[in-house]
Amino acid sequence: MKKALADALEARGYDTLTPVQQAVLEPELDGVDMLVSAQTGSGKTLGFGLAIAPTLLGTAEHFPDAGAPLALIIAPTRELAMQVKRELDWLYDKAGAVMASTVGGMDMRDERRTLARGAHVVVATPGRLRDHITRGSIDLTEIRAVVLDEADEMLDLGFREDLEFILGECPEARQTLLFSATVPAAIAKLAESYQQEAVRVATVNAREQHADIEYHALDVSPRDAENAIINVLRFHEAPNAIVFCNTRAMVNRLTTRLSNRGFSVVALSGELSQAERTHALQAMRDGRARVCVATDVAARGIDLPNLDLVIHAELPTGSDTLLHRSGRTGRAGRKGVSALIVPPSAKKKAQRLLGWAKLSATWGVAPSADAVRDKDRERMLADPAWHEEITEDEEQAVNDLATRFTPQQLAAGYLRLKAERQTAPEDLSAVSSKHTPDPRPEFGPSVWFAIQGGRSAHQDPRRLLPMLCKVGGLTRDDIGAIRIRDEESYFQIADVKASAFEKALGPDMIGEDGLTIRRSDAPPAQGKPSYDRAPRPGSKPYQGKPQGTTKPVEWNDDPAPRTRKPKPEHPNAKPRKPHAERPEGVVEDFKRSSKPGNKPGAKPWQGKPGGKPGGKPFKGKPGGKPGTGGTPVGKPNSKKNKARAAAKKAGES
Repeated sequence: MKKALADALEARGYDTLTPVQQAVLEPELDGVDMLVSAQTGSGKTLGFGLAIAPTLLGTAEHFPDAGAPLALIIAPTRELAMQVKRELDWLYDKAGAVMASTVGGMDMRDERRTLARGAHVVVATPGRLRDHITRGSIDLTEIRAVVLDEADEMLDLGFREDLEFILGECPEARQTLLFSATVPAAIAKLAESYQQEAVRVATVNAREQHADIEYHALDVSPRDAENAIINVLRFHEAPNAIVFCNTRAMVNRLTTRLSNRGFSVVALSGELSQAERTHALQAMRDGRARVCVATDVAARGIDLPNLDLVIHAELPTGSDTLLHRSGRTGRAGRKGVSALIVPPSAKKKAQRLLGWAKLSATWGVAPSADAVRDKDRERMLADPAWHEEITEDEEQAVNDLATRFTPQQLAAGYLRLKAERQTAPEDLSAVSSKHTPDPRPEFGPSVWFAIQGGRSAHQDPRRLLPMLCKVGGLTRDDIGAIRIRDEESYFQIADVKASAFEKALGPDMIGEDGLTIRRSDAPPAQGKPSYDRAPRPGSKPYQGKPQGTTKPVEWNDDPAPRTRKPKPEHPNAKPRKPHAERPEGVVEDFKRSSKPGNKPGAKPWQGKPGGKPGGKPFKGKPGGKPGTGGTPVGKPNSKKNKARAAAKKAGES
């Protein structure tokens, strides 16, 4: 290890290395491509920072003047990238490294100027780094090492194409390190394509994952899910806690609820800007906020030093997500708690997730209000402040209080003041077990009976079961399977109750509505049911469409005639005058002169001279207005006459 790096670790108080850090520093792995799988919180950032140092520095102890970058560190999210940059800043500080970052949400012009001044190590997110490459604002010709941190998450977030582009632009003579919590087939394929004789480094067994995390599965009533979250936060009183939700809407809702209840809370979701997300995380680090409500994407790679509690307000979609969420706590040797809020409808899903992740959880109920108060009393009595000596500044105030108030008054006043600064716990409803009914035992020896009426009579098990219990003096446990057939229905009665059932029915074996019941020698035959049912009373039988009466359709390009809808009558409109009745048939002696305004003796209009010779005469409808063709008056090729002709043709066909 380089002396500058060793001094930086010593200054930070690192006396021993984690297993993953020791594994990547083996002498035989110097400059070798590696595929490293290690659990979250195991010190992977320092691990790859130490692993690539010999490749970057060579035999030198300090970096040369900054120019084209020597290393690329690629992370899936902005938060993780900035966190990696902070860790490598102090690790490489004594070696004289210049760090730069290119992440989404930051000013690209500032990043371009930083790259132009020169940098040794660039920490980036895939999308923004690709933008810089395509714009020509970063020079990759001197790259000696590339690190993909949380490679599995980058593939899950859809960065495969960006990663392949970036790796394709880097020099082939480089050291490539892939760090991932899990190694699915996609990661193995990526390593095979862009690594050369990579060495697989696994520092944790799947059965030993998250050994420092206690898993609690808490059964809650459906309406008490949010109240249970409040009680869990109050019960543990962790310095930092994170509550995971599946949607932004749930994040906003829960953040508002916790804020109204007096918690110092911040939110992390994809809809927040980079500045807002940075301020939220900084508030968690400096103690101004103690609870963070976040989605999975926003919380990827978050490392909070005092995060002791993780609450899954909504169950994750997969076991990998469960491990990543829980891995925010229990880091670097600290103990942590991961609590799953499990309503009745999600109990089986929770069991499957824990099974797939090979995790064992303690099942129970959420802390009650009394349990929270008892925990508060326990923490109060165990506070070391009771045993500290009274300082000179406190002595006068202590004497004044002791003189003025009795010990009981002092204790009561202390409890009241303390209660004002804390959120009151919630009363939770008892968890019902109706959602997990005990499996029905095997029915045992039985006798089959048949009753008149099946599907044709609209027989139904929901009506049949109470009827049998009523007339036969049975309970529902005495009746087994019920099978509905076309004409009869069959049911199963326990052997010990069969005789009493027959006796209750009488010698004629008659049930309600005069239905005859008989003992069946064998159970009903299994087969595909028939769904032909008798028509309901009062319903008309379905006749169906007559065959062969479909009207032929003429496929032509002529537009269909437009029909006008009658205009609604205006409420203030004047009544129209009735039209004069016309005689039926063709009226030969009907003249235009009868119309008011025409001159007496005027000749009827003969049409427009100069029309097209050879055109088809317009015949019109019989009984229409008088004219040359007998009906409409006007141009034969007008739009109205064409529409009338089309309508007539359609009627004749």
